[in-house]
Amino acid sequence: MTISWIQAAMLGLFACLSSMPGLGGTSFGNYTLGRPLIGGLVSGIILGDIQTGILVGAAMQIVYIALVTPGGTVSADVRAVSYIGIPLAMVALKSYGLAALSVEGAALATSFGTMVGTLGTVLFYGTATANLAWQHIGWKAVEKGEFRKLYAVNMGLPWFSHFFFSFIPTLIMCKLGADVVELIKETLPMDGLAMKTLFTVGSLLPCVGIAILLKQIVTKAVDFIPFFFGFTLAASLGINLVSATVVAAMFALINYRIKLLSLQRVVSVSGDEEEDI
Repeated sequence: MTISWIQAAMLGLFACLSSMPGLGGTSFGNYTLGRPLIGGLVSGIILGDIQTGILVGAAMQIVYIALVTPGGTVSADVRAVSYIGIPLAMVALKSYGLAALSVEGAALATSFGTMVGTLGTVLFYGTATANLAWQHIGWKAVEKGEFRKLYAVNMGLPWFSHFFFSFIPTLIMCKLGADVVELIKETLPMDGLAMKTLFTVGSLLPCVGIAILLKQIVTKAVDFIPFFFGFTLAASLGINLVSATVVAAMFALINYRIKLLSLQRVVSVSGDEEEDI
């Protein structure tokens, strides 16, 4: 698989939209287009292999499932993961002849994604630093009462910073990175120590993502029970993620109905006591 200049330019455009609050928006852009799950679909459409793109995006999404950016601080740039890491991972899978559903394929994809995500932090902070210049222009416009200039500050001027720190890096890395992947294939054989290490690290990364997510949402030890139950159910029955989601939704509905009935009973009892008084 190769990536043409046009395909690389389209990936660069989506990389810009996924980080532009004024155009793609925070909800639609950063938290939708910028997620690996959506980025995998977009990359698959652009590169002509939707199935592989979705599978690679899903594998990378697990790693960054609990990623948050408090105060503009990022440990990894999912924008770079989505539109640089996923396309290069797709090229790597095709070069090594690995299936995206295989354990080795998922490990290779997540390894490529995390490497690019760490590099993407440099691009993220570069964009943020460049945007400070536009912010200064915006404050000056507010002080002078020239509020119409804020449209240009929010939706026009940031294109320059995102062009240099999102579009151009994505364009170059996607186009030239495909050749680097081929070089890696020739230099590092599948049965070599380097690739085995890469597969091992890549297979552990989803565990890190799930562990970070559990650390954020689990407050009591008893909260682990639903997760262990779901894992045991999926492992013993051999069901896929969609089936497990349907089963979980059924249990959630049952739990909701039980709690709703208990609340109605409490309300009816309190009403009877008021009538007796």
